[in-house]
Amino acid sequence: MKAVINRRYGSPEVLEIRQVPKPAPKAGEVLIRVHATTVSRTDCGMLRPHPYFVRLFAGLRRPKRAILGMDFAGEVEAVGTGVTSFKPGDRVFGLSPDVYGAHAEYLCVPEKGAIAAMPADARFGEAVVCEGAWYADTYLQGFRLKPGRRILVYGASGAIGTAAVQLAKSYGAKVTAVVATRHLDLVRALGADRAVDYTAEDFTQIGETFDCVLDAVGKTTFFRCRRLLKPEGVFAATDLGPWCQNPLLVIWSLITGSRRVIFPLPLSSKARAFVDFLKTRMEAGEFRPVIDREYPLEAIADAYRYVETGQKTGIVVINVRPPGENAPA
Repeated sequence: MKAVINRRYGSPEVLEIRQVPKPAPKAGEVLIRVHATTVSRTDCGMLRPHPYFVRLFAGLRRPKRAILGMDFAGEVEAVGTGVTSFKPGDRVFGLSPDVYGAHAEYLCVPEKGAIAAMPADARFGEAVVCEGAWYADTYLQGFRLKPGRRILVYGASGAIGTAAVQLAKSYGAKVTAVVATRHLDLVRALGADRAVDYTAEDFTQIGETFDCVLDAVGKTTFFRCRRLLKPEGVFAATDLGPWCQNPLLVIWSLITGSRRVIFPLPLSSKARAFVDFLKTRMEAGEFRPVIDREYPLEAIADAYRYVETGQKTGIVVINVRPPGENAPA
């Protein structure tokens, strides 16, 4: 099978498309013929780990994961012994948070892993939305978001941000989305109650306070945003922040008991339940994909270069197979 291999850290130029052995499903596993995947901030961070200590987890001298890609959508090719939930031909989507591996023509995942049947009317490129939404929902759960609560999402146009706006609305929250001018109509269409153009005004001076502030792109700080928080308000960011300040602020919050800053991490053990939850939201019309660009597998290095610009809107899709192949009727 074809797979995108990264044997060393570096720029997208280190990526190679190679022929590697096709995996075979073990007992309790499902073999998926991948039709679509994504290139995400996570993938770019794994290709060029920063700060350096991230290599303690990713691999000190070379990457532990030679094939990246967490989101997948495709068809079940075969199943291992004991699998009863899926059969060959099923259209499925989900996450591979432990081994990655979706930047390839085939991928094995556990039957009890983060995999579910695709919504009936979705095409494969529209179903690779789980990663950003999983991160977003982890933060919303950390905020203990409830109906009527007010949340501000800074950077609401990326994969995490667009998901956070939609999922926060599904929880009944009042959402203010902070984006650039060109994204104002998008976030309003996603359900934001108020859209703020950060290029035209200082979003920290809008005269409102919030129960939660989520920096969905890792480009602001708690100290800049704290005037936006109610007395019991909570701040979170999807990045370590300047000088890794966000984890340090979490420690400070724990010591003081203030819970002003949180930095929740998504747990693989909860990924299956999340994929089922997201499928329900998609089928109810409460969540839709926001696709910036689509690339063929052969141009995946170009996709990495684009994602590294930090300018993407929603997700960047990689069509491992032609997008018209086995489309829904």
